[in-house]
Amino acid sequence: MKRIVFSAMRPTGKLHLGHLVGALNNWLELQNNYNCIFGIVDWHALMGEYAQSKEIQENIVDMAIDWIAYGIDPEKSIIFVQSHVPEHLELQMIFSCITPLGWLERNPTYKEQLREIKTRDLQTYGFLGYPVLQAADIMLYRANAVPIGEDQLPHIELTREISRRFNHIYKTNFFADCEAILTKTPRLLGLDGRKMSKSYQNAINLSDPEKEIKKKAKNMFTDPKRIKLADPGHPNKCNVCSYYEVFAPEKKNEVHEWCTKAQKGCTDCKMILADILIDYLAPIRARRSELEKDKGRIQDILEEGRKKAQVIAKKTIAEIKEVIF
Repeated sequence: MKRIVFSAMRPTGKLHLGHLVGALNNWLELQNNYNCIFGIVDWHALMGEYAQSKEIQENIVDMAIDWIAYGIDPEKSIIFVQSHVPEHLELQMIFSCITPLGWLERNPTYKEQLREIKTRDLQTYGFLGYPVLQAADIMLYRANAVPIGEDQLPHIELTREISRRFNHIYKTNFFADCEAILTKTPRLLGLDGRKMSKSYQNAINLSDPEKEIKKKAKNMFTDPKRIKLADPGHPNKCNVCSYYEVFAPEKKNEVHEWCTKAQKGCTDCKMILADILIDYLAPIRARRSELEKDKGRIQDILEEGRKKAQVIAKKTIAEIKEVIF
């Protein structure tokens, strides 16, 4: 039997280039060789966006459109919405009972988010416990693997720790360890040189029109040591050059040449990059346009995904209750 892969995204805004290189590219390959289950995790979105919860429903549909426009195939993979399968919260409750508080407080992503995000209060019970729900998402489907970036490895390790603790407490081998499938592309930084995040508003979105892409590219953070046009650049330390490596690797040597020899200014370099990104995203935007005309079809896809996901989820919960009770 094919191995099971689970992955998910929070519907907290538009998908951006970081999602593309960090997840979607990997998902396209995986869906041909694994039983893939892809969740739009709206409960996770609510944990951080509880004050803007009215936007989540629209973001769910928008996210599904982006996934399908990029090539995630509902005929090959299960695509569903987390809150449509109530067993996610049921398993979260079970895991919450056995997860030590210290495991959650040491989570590096939790500490980073508290430090970086000042626009909303994240010091809540729900936000502290989101890794428990994340573990429930994965183990509800007995997933063998989860595709992630290196920065998310602590989350997978915590999922393993929780599932191992369940096995130890109830003297079972019900849950097997899930492994991480690391993305092949290095982490893509945001336009300002920080981690790319919807929260930081430092990303180019998959649905951005051409004019917006050019505007955002023009404002990208570049080599701080290159003050004048005649100054040689340092491409190995320039965020713009890292985008060329991902989206136009065939131009890497050319970019290195004109940068180090000051043959082009940073603005010209960014505008050339903008044109490359526009061409790269054009087929996705075209497919998005067609899908947006038939949102009823998107809802049908999500409903079919719910039915498939819930068959698995109900079976898992029934078996877990036999172990516990």
